[in-house]
Amino acid sequence: MRSVYIHIPFCNSICSYCDFCKFLNNEKWAHAYLEILSKEIDEYYENDKIKTIYIGGGTPSCLSTSNLIRLFKIIKKFDVMKDIEFTFECNINDISVELLSILKENGVNRLSIGIESFNKKNLEFLNRKHDKELIYKNIALCKKYGFKNINVDLMYALPVEKLSTLKNDLKNILKLDVTHISTYSLIIEEHTKIYNDKVKPVEEELDYRMYTYICNKLKKKGFIHYEVSNFALDGYESKHNLTYWNNEEYYGFGLGASGYINSMRYENTRNFNKYLERKYRFNELLVSNQEEMENEIILGLRKLKGINIVKFKEKYNKDIFDAFNIEEALKKKYLILENDYLYIPESKIYVMNEIINMIM
Repeated sequence: MRSVYIHIPFCNSICSYCDFCKFLNNEKWAHAYLEILSKEIDEYYENDKIKTIYIGGGTPSCLSTSNLIRLFKIIKKFDVMKDIEFTFECNINDISVELLSILKENGVNRLSIGIESFNKKNLEFLNRKHDKELIYKNIALCKKYGFKNINVDLMYALPVEKLSTLKNDLKNILKLDVTHISTYSLIIEEHTKIYNDKVKPVEEELDYRMYTYICNKLKKKGFIHYEVSNFALDGYESKHNLTYWNNEEYYGFGLGASGYINSMRYENTRNFNKYLERKYRFNELLVSNQEEMENEIILGLRKLKGINIVKFKEKYNKDIFDAFNIEEALKKKYLILENDYLYIPESKIYVMNEIINMIM
């Protein structure tokens, strides 16, 4: 069983912080893109069972009705499990009766909605076009159409933001009564507007205080902190994202998508013209057993539950203690070993990268 990620690179507007592969929406381009997407799937899909599908972007919800119908016709190529988790990313502005009806009719059962903030100043900084009233109205509409499994994104540590702003954002998100919350500290990436504008990140101390507040608040409200940036009510953890963090195989289709199939990691081109010429792949790397184990560490320790050391040995035929410098981290309490799981304690997950560097 594998998972599928499909990238839709079109947006109605470009956010100031986004470095994903994206273009302003164009009906003609989108039509041509979907034609080639279909051919890419025909070429690389191995007709195996699919346990999760994730349609991301860009902004998949900006597609016209005709192109959405084309997209779902393409997706019917996959042999899916009966209990598949099928996620579709939406911009809150795009949510409508028509969109939700199409998603429901085509088996989508999980929505991931980019809210980012309720604060007007934050939204202006991020170049987002919605407001508080629209968020409440459209989340309610999603529930009315039977979508129970809803993720919302929250962005924090913006240069224009105070801790009090974050607290208010989190209070409003909890009022939405959704099942999953993804939180992202602003990263200033190259090739974005805020990078070009020479925006400086917030002080690390403030970033840490915000992260700690989020963790404590959501835990009090019954959310399980199951991955560095992700919180879910019991049973609503993202199965698709767990595919990545469990270092399992998945297809990546579309412009700029990446995948991991048959021990090969690949990245698709971000060049639209090359993609239309069916020159899909930009980079392919056959991963060695050592690299596989390193990826298991890097990805697996993102989970608060950590890595099962028995399964690690079964998977790689090597003891994790022989493969990596685990003992020192255990002595310093940077890692905990409990019930065959090796994990970073929640109090130290904020410095996860430093701990992984020590291990490796």
